[in-house]
Amino acid sequence: MLDIDEMGQKEIHELLHKVGHGHLGCIGEGRPYVVPMHYYLKDSEIYIFTTIGMKTQYMDANPEVCLQIEEIHDLLHWRSVVVTGQVERLTEQRDIDQAMLLVKARNPKLSPAINRTWIDSWGRAEVIAIYRLYPSEMSGRTTDGVSSQALPSPFAKEGYQEQKLRSGAEIKNG
Repeated sequence: MLDIDEMGQKEIHELLHKVGHGHLGCIGEGRPYVVPMHYYLKDSEIYIFTTIGMKTQYMDANPEVCLQIEEIHDLLHWRSVVVTGQVERLTEQRDIDQAMLLVKARNPKLSPAINRTWIDSWGRAEVIAIYRLYPSEMSGRTTDGVSSQALPSPFAKEGYQEQKLRSGAEIKNG
């Protein structure tokens, strides 16, 4: 069994700063809805950049959300963070401009893509929405691929071969 350890707040913030994308969970019409999302962490606030659509309708109706991010090296070496809290849609142009500077500084190629969405079959419009997530809780888990309990293979159990022989199963060596 793999040991999974709690991450400290410093580790959680470092991973949030490093990754920049994750999965946003919200509730719409009584059902969970999860989508991939880019974000930017500044101090204790998380800025979420998206286009208008179903997720923005859901967040506007119910601001309770969670953001899950991960860094996976392989199945035995990974870190994951879950942030829960409330979002607030930015409506003041000054706040929107400041938030856009953050995303452009982190990933200049992302900015143009996030503000274009099809509004009809005739063309595109710049329809962006930026939310500020105020975290109420942050938790993280990590593993280093090591187990503190060496679990033997089921074949190493005493009496395993005898049980198989009694049941009529054939055991092949080699």
